[in-house]
Amino acid sequence: MARTLRIVDDRPVVRMMVLETDQPHPDTQDEKGSYSDILHKHFEKAGKHHDPPLGIETDSRFVVTEKGGKIPPFEDFNDFHAVLITGSMYDAHGDNQWILDLMHLIRDLWVRRPDIKFSGICFGHQLLSRLLGAEVSPHPAEEWELAHSRIDLAEVGQRLFRTDKDHLTLHQMHQDHVATTPTVESSKGLLAPGTNVHVWGSSGHTAIQGLYIRDRLFTSQAHVGFDSDMVKHEMDMRVKDGAIQDKDQVNEAEETASFEHDGEVVARAILRFFYGEDEGIE
Repeated sequence: MARTLRIVDDRPVVRMMVLETDQPHPDTQDEKGSYSDILHKHFEKAGKHHDPPLGIETDSRFVVTEKGGKIPPFEDFNDFHAVLITGSMYDAHGDNQWILDLMHLIRDLWVRRPDIKFSGICFGHQLLSRLLGAEVSPHPAEEWELAHSRIDLAEVGQRLFRTDKDHLTLHQMHQDHVATTPTVESSKGLLAPGTNVHVWGSSGHTAIQGLYIRDRLFTSQAHVGFDSDMVKHEMDMRVKDGAIQDKDQVNEAEETASFEHDGEVVARAILRFFYGEDEGIE
């Protein structure tokens, strides 16, 4: 559990720093706010279902310097023990200066702040995997994974999500993927000898749907906070940009975007991880 966990109104409070690596579609931003705002509401709801109920406090930094953002200094994380990196339209395997600077910051935090727990969504999942030496690349068939998708769970995934089901369904919005699982060797000293790196789920498109390292890392390729409107807005941006060209796939994805999904199940699991309840999962 975080060593400086606050108590507010008799509830433990998890403090999370959100590193925003992009901005939502303008319509989404008008309706729901920034990615940090969206995630705060999502985790706040998850915290109410925890026993005991958990509060959630979030701060955020927009880090895309190409769009007026700023990479925060190390000291900005002094009062935080949970960091979440959002999704983005940028490539996590790219060499944009802000991406390299962000990786330098995360590496510094990983080494000097062993109490910090890291999570990442989509781009964030890929960036953290890259940090640990995994290969991140476009899908070999250049296919997208869109909207409502089935994710088959490994045993560790069932334990993390506290379910007997063999799968979850979540919203996806990606073509790039994590192609290899990080190892102690690939991490170049970031992972201690004997560290177990688990893949908690896979799909037909993407074999590594999320990574888990006990008390340190919990990522998700899927967007746990997306709803049907957000999915449609994000697809619309990518179609207009020419990134998504398969109109039949887009039409099919739009039809499934409103289907029930397990985003809150994953949010509850990540919140438990931040709170310190993942000990013994392995």
